[in-house]
Amino acid sequence: MTLVSKPKLVFLGMMSRFPVAGAVWGTIHYLIGFQRLGFDVYYIESHGCTPRDFVRDGDDEGWAGAAAFIDRVLRRFDLGDRWAYDPLADNGVHFGMSRSEVARLYAEAALIINYHGGTVPLPEHSATGRLIYLETDPVELQIELFNNDKNTIKFLEPHSAFFTWGLNYYSPDCRLPLPERFHFKTSFPAVVQDLWSPNAGGPRELLTTIGNWRQVHRKVEFQGETYHWNKEYEFQKIITLPSRTPQKFELALSSYTDADQAMLEEKGWLIRSGLAISGDVDAYRNYIVQSRGEFTVAKDQNIRLRTGWFSERSAQYLAAGRPVITQETGFCNVIPTGCGLFGFSTMDEILAAVETINSGYEKNCRAAQEIARDYFNYDVVLGRMLDALGASRRRGPSSTAAPQRTAANSDL
Repeated sequence: MTLVSKPKLVFLGMMSRFPVAGAVWGTIHYLIGFQRLGFDVYYIESHGCTPRDFVRDGDDEGWAGAAAFIDRVLRRFDLGDRWAYDPLADNGVHFGMSRSEVARLYAEAALIINYHGGTVPLPEHSATGRLIYLETDPVELQIELFNNDKNTIKFLEPHSAFFTWGLNYYSPDCRLPLPERFHFKTSFPAVVQDLWSPNAGGPRELLTTIGNWRQVHRKVEFQGETYHWNKEYEFQKIITLPSRTPQKFELALSSYTDADQAMLEEKGWLIRSGLAISGDVDAYRNYIVQSRGEFTVAKDQNIRLRTGWFSERSAQYLAAGRPVITQETGFCNVIPTGCGLFGFSTMDEILAAVETINSGYEKNCRAAQEIARDYFNYDVVLGRMLDALGASRRRGPSSTAAPQRTAANSDL
């Protein structure tokens, strides 16, 4: 009998740069998803960014700590021998698989996925024409392309295909400029739903979310307007929400001050530190499955430009059978809402969504799981990506999904 080897897939990630559970789960879903579709998967970091969370003193570059973190995460998911970390340091330090193994892997890989677009392509990444750009945060790059930024164009050129979480990208109401040279295909954030089985013993009393309160960086200018990244501005618009409904809301936050906490608590929000939750993948998952559902806002950039961006964290709530109320970015054009998932633009829409969830909670939990299965599960998302690339796959057990209402010309 002839044994057929699995095609190799390299996933270029950034877990050590953003060593929080949400980002880790985002990476793990793609690794396990591609693995289940028949690929021999490998994780590599070669972005060259300083792993600041692992720097312990003035002489420590943080590289060894970052490598240990990557190893610990991947061993947790039985991928402990499938990684390499190259800090691109002058002294040539390298961790995990050897340089020769990595070089051979790049040459043999059927696909090399540049997750977040966070890795500057090296010649060995693009030599075989199999480097794929997977964008998780649209807006900044598209505006740079609109402005004909030469560095951005140079960065994108080595890639052979382009995917974005901007799900509304080709709809008439999307205001984000479309690049003439690079054609982006829309792709949903992927989850492995069976990793998020609901915990029936959870309290399920609070609508929660996990994230940063204040992020003042990454503002962009487009056609005379400033578009913000900072979610604080959006929460301030609905800051009186807890006084309008008996439903309780808890925010697990990072990047906030004591004054911020005092103000939020005075308005009726329950606040807890997000650091303890985000420091461990199991604590993060438990927090989500023990929540009643998610209530959250989006970034101004995605709201006003109507990109259709949808959070991988919200997809994880849905996968756990937890209803989601989130600010409308245009995703309502491509995902069914009104049961299990709700997009809002006004306070009245939030209150109506809360009432709908609480008056038929189990129904909304089932609907949330169905949306996750039909729109976000790995076999649907990655299967369509592979089909768009003309790559082979081994279909998983739930690859037959309900028809999607996709944006015009999305190609997926």
